[in-house]
Amino acid sequence: MAVYKPEWRCLFSVSDAAEESSTWKERLAWRLRAFADRLDSGGRTLKIDYCISPDVSREDIDTCLGKGFEVTQGLLTQLAHQAACEHIMRDAKAELYD
Repeated sequence: MAVYKPEWRCLFSVSDAAEESSTWKERLAWRLRAFADRLDSGGRTLKIDYCISPDVSREDIDTCLGKGFEVTQGLLTQLAHQAACEHIMRDAKAELYD
């Protein structure tokens, strides 16, 4: 009887700046991204690197990234709500925060 062992690999990283070991091309690309961020004002550029084996379709990867950003949106909304509530409480009941 044959025994099958699935093998896979998934590396995922997100960066928001050039690393110290970056090539001059990568550093230039990050400077252009920073310039674009200043022009757009109000956003943040992230670079997503991934290496998946065996291959997965670009559509499936895009779907996963989209769902991940939906979760991020929910978490950021919760943080904003909590910060707003704390701001009101600090104003209304400052003695609790002494």
